Amino acid sequence: MSSPSTDRRYGAKTATERRAERRTRLIAAAVEAFGTSGYRGTSIEQLCSAAGISTRNFYEEFANRELLLIELHDQLNARALEAVVAAIAQVDPDDFPGRAHAGAHAYFRVMTADRRWARIALVESVGVSPEAEAHRRAAIDRFAAVLQLETARLAEAGLLPRRDYRLTSVAIVGAINGLINTWSADADWGDHVHEVADEAARIIVVTTAG
Repeated sequence: MSSPSTDRRYGAKTATERRAERRTRLIAAAVEAFGTSGYRGTSIEQLCSAAGISTRNFYEEFANRELLLIELHDQLNARALEAVVAAIAQVDPDDFPGRAHAGAHAYFRVMTADRRWARIALVESVGVSPEAEAHRRAAIDRFAAVLQLETARLAEAGLLPRRDYRLTSVAIVGAINGLINTWSADADWGDHVHEVADEAARIIVVTTAG
């Protein structure tokens, strides 16, 4: 009987590696199914068949289909938030239009990289359950918090009017998501992502200036 070290020497995969590969295939299958056929039109059995795994393997990763959807939603929003924070950090702290432009374009690059992911995060996750809605609200709140920190800092420096930007920040995030939602549903928008991102930056600047 071979030892674990012998198995590794000859390229055999560990149980952990096999499970990780199954999870990767399941995520890929869910992105394709939820992002094309839709969450409600996809069964666990269909996902397992597409991923080449058993239903037992599925339940080793997720207690139900809804938690898989939430995982995809959270993954995309986490990548987008990380990209936004990294982008604005490269711009002069006092250059609000420049930071708005950098942040908006970073957000759109992530959110529009794949229409399937955009549909999952902005369409398929809506109205699924109270738990899914909580994750959607949390994602909106995190992006709004970035805007609130920016506007509060700039107001303190006298570069923006002094006022409460909480509702404004939530409204801006909603408007930007609306732009992406329209983009994801219209095939002709594919060549206009940069223009749409520019419009999102203008929304940020104009809405906070008054």
